[in-house]
Amino acid sequence: YVLQNPGCELGEIPDLPSSAYRLLRTKFKPFTSTVHSVFHSTDGVTTKLLIKLQNGAFVEAVIMTYDTRLGKYGGKPRLGGPRSTLCISSQVGCKMGCKFCATGTMGFKNNLTSGEIVEQLVHASLLTNIRNVVFMGMGEPLNNYTALVEAIRVMTGSPFQLSPKRITVSTVGIIHAINKLHSDLPGLNLAVSLHAPVQEIRCQIMPSARAFPLEKLMTALQTYQKNSQQKIFIEYIMLDGMNDEEQHAHQLGKLLETFQVVVNLIPFNPIGSSSQFRTSSDQKVSDFQKILRGTYNIRTTIRKQMGQDISGACGQLVVNLPDKRTRENTSLLTDIEDLRI
Repeated sequence: YVLQNPGCELGEIPDLPSSAYRLLRTKFKPFTSTVHSVFHSTDGVTTKLLIKLQNGAFVEAVIMTYDTRLGKYGGKPRLGGPRSTLCISSQVGCKMGCKFCATGTMGFKNNLTSGEIVEQLVHASLLTNIRNVVFMGMGEPLNNYTALVEAIRVMTGSPFQLSPKRITVSTVGIIHAINKLHSDLPGLNLAVSLHAPVQEIRCQIMPSARAFPLEKLMTALQTYQKNSQQKIFIEYIMLDGMNDEEQHAHQLGKLLETFQVVVNLIPFNPIGSSSQFRTSSDQKVSDFQKILRGTYNIRTTIRKQMGQDISGACGQLVVNLPDKRTRENTSLLTDIEDLRI
């Protein structure tokens, strides 16, 4: 009822036991977050939501609209039509500190509750029908594991009824969480932010790689794939002169040749004028793709750049608003999605 009537009061919900109304009015509220601002990209297919949380902090979520008929599969046009994917945040800020990502410059502020995660889907659904959800927004999802699992279970249940196959969780490689993800959320898509084919380069651009060495990460992914029998999505940001040479393509191909994966090459989106990295040329990206496809028979795609003009593209999500209005969590109301029964 609340989803269909987003401006309602909980007392207006029909057909509940009389004792429930007092409980709902005194202990809960329909929404604990609000949409502060909406930004539309000039590309016409990207919308960024700036969402204010109950504690005064802000997160960003991005709606991306695709037309599957524009792509090809097996040399033939794809079936379908327009579809919207929501990129969801799981934390305010991030502690991983990846040097190519704007969110990392915020540092880590706090985890989102499961309700705050779900409400991003609710807010976005009021603008368009959301078909897919990707946890690729602000934060490292597997560092907020319990809330992530609870939120996805809500999304796959009534009334959202999203298929687990249409939900993707992206991680830099939190090994202990990967080891239990399939048993907690079977059927989910796993995406791994690999970004380098060798440990040395990974450590240079992703400080967290020191805690999660590449060799141990690949062992965990082998076990995950054996148990899930699903493809793993590999995210690889293309940084000029850092990880985009032919030798890197061959190293990556050899690293992944025993896996069933889809590699997504991501053009680097600059973070202001002081970025230490440069975007790889289109030719380099194309050559990299040809090596993975031709030599190693690895399915490889190139991510379309969307929403750069509203800082809504991959790696650009960052909130610079002051958080002086932050309140202590002790006075916060429980989000309705966090109700335990």
